Amino acid sequence: MSDEMRAMKPAHIIVLGNEKGGSGKTTTAMHIIAHLLHAGYRVGSIDLDGRQRSLTRYVENRKAWADAANVNLVMPDHAVIVRSTLGTVSEANAAEEAELAGTISRLSSANDYLVIDCPGSDNNLSRLGHAHADTLITPMNDSFVDFDLLGRVDPQSYKVLGPSVYSEMVWECRKRRAVSDGGEIDWIVVRNRLSHVDAKNKRRVEAVLETLARRIGFRTGPGFGERVIFREMFPSGLTLLDLREEGVDTQMSMSHVAARAEVRALAEALNLPVVA
Repeated sequence: MSDEMRAMKPAHIIVLGNEKGGSGKTTTAMHIIAHLLHAGYRVGSIDLDGRQRSLTRYVENRKAWADAANVNLVMPDHAVIVRSTLGTVSEANAAEEAELAGTISRLSSANDYLVIDCPGSDNNLSRLGHAHADTLITPMNDSFVDFDLLGRVDPQSYKVLGPSVYSEMVWECRKRRAVSDGGEIDWIVVRNRLSHVDAKNKRRVEAVLETLARRIGFRTGPGFGERVIFREMFPSGLTLLDLREEGVDTQMSMSHVAARAEVRALAEALNLPVVA
């Protein structure tokens, strides 16, 4: 990423990244978007998974629901970027970098924050997205299957042996960012789909995650519990933060209230800068 690209990026960029699908990236991204919108900020969003388009579908569902219900819901300024089909790898990579830089420049000029949802795989667009991050959020399921992308552990002692493939990729993106403009990426790992039962595996995952955090330099933050409500809201495009808006008639249960508290706890833990 060149100095010119960085100079054209006044908005604070929040990137959701993890090379494993099903970790709750899109759900987390949409709730962060809704939190910022309800706080009165202008928010742009970019979907880098042009094949699956989960975030794009979420935004489209939101607009369709709002139009059908005649409700004025707050909406992000959204864009989706598809992987290049140019002949050579170098040509495709250059085209993707140029398109992402142009999209970031356009959305940054009109918004306070940008939220980028990366694909659940390692490709050029995902790496470019990570390298643009001011704040990087990595959601993971509360299991050693997901932890394996971050770090390796001894199967007997559960001692952390070292970083794994995704952590190494983030390290490379951090170095690129430091070289390009001297900036830093604030990396936060959050555990999603947490069980409400205290289990030995849950405590072990927490312990090794904290050990790895100290070793390679990321923060841990509160994630979302295993609640059906997060998955049920996708077809309508709503988030838990929309439920008490005028025109959104949904009976609030204790599960809704607890889930909203989880969203607010994560938003607070991000410690995002106040954008004028």
